Amino acid sequence: MHRSAPRLTRILACAAVPVMLVVAGCSSDSGDEGKKDSASSSSSTAPDAKETKASVEPAKFTQLPDPCKTIGAKTVTALVPKTKTKAGTPAKSSDTSARAGCSWNGLDDKGVKGSQYRWLDVGFTRFDSDQALGSGAERAQQDFAKQVTKAKAAEGAKKIAETSLTGIGDQATTITYDLTKTSEDFKYATIVTRTANVVVTLTYNGAGYAGAKTPSADDILKGAEKAVKEAVASVASGGTQQDPAGEPTKPAGTTAPDKTTAPDKTTAADDKK
Repeated sequence: MHRSAPRLTRILACAAVPVMLVVAGCSSDSGDEGKKDSASSSSSTAPDAKETKASVEPAKFTQLPDPCKTIGAKTVTALVPKTKTKAGTPAKSSDTSARAGCSWNGLDDKGVKGSQYRWLDVGFTRFDSDQALGSGAERAQQDFAKQVTKAKAAEGAKKIAETSLTGIGDQATTITYDLTKTSEDFKYATIVTRTANVVVTLTYNGAGYAGAKTPSADDILKGAEKAVKEAVASVASGGTQQDPAGEPTKPAGTTAPDKTTAPDKTTAADDKK
């Protein structure tokens, strides 16, 4: 009995050792987890290093009007007497919702008094909004500047004059010049205008043949201004617009558009005469 008591004491003491180690181990693990939780909490509350880029403004117009119907028949008859095709000749395009155009030309033969030749051409280019490239309006502004530069660089042009216009679209510029071709003196007027995300470029020119008098620069310019006002107005009345939320709205007499493709996938309209 006396020998078994110390022995029992030693057994109990040895049994207590691993229990203490376990408790110490648990205590140590608990501390580590607390540190991890604290670090995780700090990480979750830290601000995101990447800022979300703001969405671009939706394009206002999602389609273009029929270009050959953008200038009234009376205006076409007045500006291009004896036009070959009253309905106009549409320009080639693989996507008329993004790029479209139409032209009229005619020779008014007055016999011994000579002849008067006139050419009228209108082109439309529409830009969609793109997160990487910018809003449709911004992209149209860039194209507007390019078209003005292109008009001023017409080969063989003389007496080039540039004038800003008001009251036609959001931006408008007139470029007038003289040009000699087919041994005749032509008067040219090109008007480039932008309405929201659509750029309209209209050219009107004329010449007198067989001794007929050359048309005045003022008459050519007035004719171009009259035609371009009708063309710009047709964009709003004939093209589908979008409301501020980006949803299409359908003007009277129009149909909802199909999904369009980017303008850079289209082919350019025929070169202006």
